[in-house]
Amino acid sequence: MRNCISVEVSQMPGAPHIDSDVWDIVRRTTALLCPRTTRLMHTCILMRIRNLLLATTVTLSIALLAAANPTSSNWQLGPFTRPTSAPVITPNKTSLFTDPIAKAPIHWESLHTFNPAAIVRDNKIYVLYRAEDDTGKMQIGEHTSRLGLATSTDGITFTRLPEPVFYPTKDAQQSREWPGGVEDPRIVESEDGNPDSNPDQRYILTYTQWNRTTYSIGIATSPDLQHWTKHGPAFLGASNGKYDTLKYKSGGIVTQLQSFSGQPNRLIAARIHGKYWLYWGEGAIHLATSTDLIHWTPVEDASGTPTEVLTKRPGHFDSGFPEVGPPPHQTPRTLRQRLPRGRAATHPHRSRNRRPLQRQERSRPWRPQPRSQCLRRRGSPLRRPRPSPSHRPQRSPLPQTRATLRKDRPVRRRNHLR
Repeated sequence: MRNCISVEVSQMPGAPHIDSDVWDIVRRTTALLCPRTTRLMHTCILMRIRNLLLATTVTLSIALLAAANPTSSNWQLGPFTRPTSAPVITPNKTSLFTDPIAKAPIHWESLHTFNPAAIVRDNKIYVLYRAEDDTGKMQIGEHTSRLGLATSTDGITFTRLPEPVFYPTKDAQQSREWPGGVEDPRIVESEDGNPDSNPDQRYILTYTQWNRTTYSIGIATSPDLQHWTKHGPAFLGASNGKYDTLKYKSGGIVTQLQSFSGQPNRLIAARIHGKYWLYWGEGAIHLATSTDLIHWTPVEDASGTPTEVLTKRPGHFDSGFPEVGPPPHQTPRTLRQRLPRGRAATHPHRSRNRRPLQRQERSRPWRPQPRSQCLRRRGSPLRRPRPSPSHRPQRSPLPQTRATLRKDRPVRRRNHLR
């Protein structure tokens, strides 16, 4: 028994050996016992010593790693503080816009203003925000959405343009964007943001095309954030048209800090291994690549399905509905991705955009996805909504009974030698 334990401990890197002095103490304390009891006592005492040595070794290893990598825990964003308690952009019931499809004046931002995207241009903050009109039924997704533009020098006081800068119109995308509209902008600056090259595609916009039946991620480009060129769905024609009828939304292009001569650092679409990268999806987060920021191809696994890099976590705030948020940001050490709509499974509201399972997903048996754990996540939400009297009270989550605890987190068995 002694030899077996000595070999096992010595084969573990960094674990100290049990020297002769320890063995002498063990033999003396058990000398008066019968041989069988002595062997049992030797086993118990040596296992205790081994566990103590291994625990010490692991603790020292963690300490050494932390000392060698002092910023390993600093990958998270925050904490955040609110500079003002009042909203900086609110609905305006007086704003009028003559819709080119309805051919009638519309109060285009009278109902809701939300889901913004911000970028810095000429030392000003430009915010593209989603605005809903007061047409249609009073239900989620039954109004028409357009994108307005506001500017600010301090991030608090904004000046808005009187009319939307991006909206459904009589163009090649009308059937995909009318009457639901254009939603949820995410904006990045391209590598060609250098004023000396290709100014027409300086800004790349990903947004949701919604016609109240189906939805997809749309791509648009602009030289000045006011005049936009639509390029259609991001995955149109990819993989021989495999994704042309797929319902998908929420796309964030990976960015990194870059600078041009005489201009400060800006978040620019990052070219990694010769390609641009896009996180997309809701419920499960996927990847796509592109060489021109306009035409994208989903990254697939060996079975030909989109690779999942992040999924739901039972028992966490994102147990019900994780979704891609603002454009991810790559630093020299990490890649940060915000998930603004990590919704718990007990949340009383349900999104109208939750797509049904495709046929191949229903027929495929569930299996763990190793890649779904490759993105490190916070244990708690980055921001929480503030309670408001106008909101319906939410149901409290079900209490965790012993059965649910065993299902989500198996109870550890006690060591029978303790």
